[in-house]
Amino acid sequence: MSALLVAGFAAWPAGLGVERWLWGAATAGALVPSVARVVADLRRRRYGADLLAVLALAGTLAVGEYLAGAVVALMVATGQVLEAAAARRAARDLSGLLERAPRQAHRRAAGGLVTVPVDEVGVDDEVVVLSGEIVPVDGTLRAEGVLDESALTGEPEPVVRPSGETVRSGTVNAGPAVDLTAAATAADSTYAGMVRLAEEAAAERAPIARLADRVAGWFLPLALLIAGSAWLVSRDAVIAVAVLVTATPCPLLLAVPIAVTGGMSRASRAGIVVRDGAALELLGRTTTLLLDKTGTVTEGRPEITDVVCAPGVTPEHALRLAAAVEQYSLHVLAAAVLRAASRAGVEVHSAEDVSESPGRGATGRVGGETVQVGRIPAGAEVPEWASAVLRRGRLDLATVIWVTVDGELTAALLGRDRIRPDAVRTMRRLHAAGVRRVVLLTGDRVDTSTEVAAMLGLDEVQAEATPEDKISRVRREGEHGTVVMVGDGINDAPALAVADVGIALGSRGSTAAVQSADAVIVDDRIDRLADAMEIARRARRVASQSGVIGTALSLAAMIVSALGALVPVAGALVQEAIDVAVIVNSLRVLRSGARRGTHPEADTLLGRFAAEHESLQPVRASVRQAADALSAGATPAADAAVRRAHRLLVDELLPHENAEETELYPVLGGVLGSPEETVTMSRGHAEIARLCRRLGRHLDTASDGIAPEQIDDLRATLYGLDAVLTLHFAQEEEGYFVLREGE
Repeated sequence: MSALLVAGFAAWPAGLGVERWLWGAATAGALVPSVARVVADLRRRRYGADLLAVLALAGTLAVGEYLAGAVVALMVATGQVLEAAAARRAARDLSGLLERAPRQAHRRAAGGLVTVPVDEVGVDDEVVVLSGEIVPVDGTLRAEGVLDESALTGEPEPVVRPSGETVRSGTVNAGPAVDLTAAATAADSTYAGMVRLAEEAAAERAPIARLADRVAGWFLPLALLIAGSAWLVSRDAVIAVAVLVTATPCPLLLAVPIAVTGGMSRASRAGIVVRDGAALELLGRTTTLLLDKTGTVTEGRPEITDVVCAPGVTPEHALRLAAAVEQYSLHVLAAAVLRAASRAGVEVHSAEDVSESPGRGATGRVGGETVQVGRIPAGAEVPEWASAVLRRGRLDLATVIWVTVDGELTAALLGRDRIRPDAVRTMRRLHAAGVRRVVLLTGDRVDTSTEVAAMLGLDEVQAEATPEDKISRVRREGEHGTVVMVGDGINDAPALAVADVGIALGSRGSTAAVQSADAVIVDDRIDRLADAMEIARRARRVASQSGVIGTALSLAAMIVSALGALVPVAGALVQEAIDVAVIVNSLRVLRSGARRGTHPEADTLLGRFAAEHESLQPVRASVRQAADALSAGATPAADAAVRRAHRLLVDELLPHENAEETELYPVLGGVLGSPEETVTMSRGHAEIARLCRRLGRHLDTASDGIAPEQIDDLRATLYGLDAVLTLHFAQEEEGYFVLREGE
């Protein structure tokens, strides 16, 4: 269109009339596809903004105003190109789900084990699943098995299933080879159902209505009324055409795609890749957010939070023994043990004769002792301290890893999947952005899920949800508004596909989840979700604002044209000026929604103190361990534990707190706008120092050992210090450390 328009202007000085043919061709070239779009809309019993464009183009041809028609044609073509670029849907790529589906199975037959295509397995066939293989069909275990069910539940820790229990296809055999009796064919099994759900969800997605089409419901009749009235009064068809030219809804056709494209660009710079403009516009009017738990709002891996030891055993010794054996294991909890040993500065020695029994743990010889790390050995005596650990594990919803030396329980390591530090702030930002309900939708246990939801202030929890349950919940929530689903696992892929907008975490997310999603968070920060929501709402607001401004200006131009003050060419140029105003306003999206940064000095300090928080974990644990040790009374072991905790507090924790007070907080006061922003946290530092001094005074009066009358107050001091430290560290991590750029 632009080439024909420019060529017409080039031919104009020759006075041969060629320019009229060129401009007429440009007008007709835009008219034909516009008519096709209008006809398609009318067949679906609806009309939109394109109908006005068709009337304007046809009108200019009818009255011979070819230059005006060419200008309108250029605007219409530009709008269509921009809209196509912003709203083009990326085809769903479900190859990640499909490639993971098992294609063969090992079936027992009279001649032994036979490998057959999975489709040939029938109900009641005996199937053998080798170690590391995916269970091909739903079935019943013929003996105990250890299974990795993360593909279906999202939980990374393998589980032990007894003989006779039902297992589902798609899970992975994490132990020795197991036999099962097929309960369904491959086509009727769980994993095939997941793939079908994702395919159906991808196929049923409907495109959203354009803003221009929604406005056309009242704008088109009004424009026709003004044009018709002008024609009747003036008896001049050219005036009516001038009205239609100025009524051409190019501001509407341009406002949405430019604002949405700008929003997609802004989101990309913030670390969120949005596949298409339709997803961004839907994201901008989200009412309900559904969140997976593991790996989405939690770290996705367990961390050792405490080490509880038998009397006379130190946490360092327990970690040294456990890490020596676990360094040879690929279990997710083994990695947690090694990280805990590294944080505690423990030197890890080699173990000999290491063997691993899936579901039971690893065993090896360390320094002449037989060390087992995992579950409590069958028949082992459970002393009183270990019984207390079992209770604490249930209360804290923690996984307990037992360390046994020569058959005796020696220590227990408590592990938990920690909530992301940026999750709490993100939930607050999402509610502030207009999300009415946030629901935790997870395959994890009810108690763990409820605890996480309470900590984050979420509105509802649905736990132990299968992929089918997640699909059903997404559809049910979709009846009441726009729904966004966020997840990172294979089990989330169908729900991501069926949601209005599916968002996957790309850094640790499965291929299936990433492929099924409309948007991908490219790094491992959940707060990017709030960034995306704010950017999308801003883009939608600017698009609507541009549309309103453009429509108002078009109405004014229509009235001026109806009075005969604008000929069609002038009306087209006025409309072009309106388009420029709309474009300039829509481009403001590129400058909006920027994350509040700090500055280099603050970023460096925040990174330094965040790392120190990790290294101080053993110091914090020593406080709780000392308090627990006092439960046995004023024993030498309790005295040693309390003195060790005090030494670590004075030598390592208090210098850290003082450095935060004198180095970090003054800089943060400038970043946050006022020194008063850190006053409450400074009060936390003062309380920590006070409790440490109180603990020191206790020890100063107990040079010969802790006296029985000190026990109650010492325990209260230590437990109080543990609570204050836990709260204070969490507040700093969630309120300050998440501010650093690149986090």
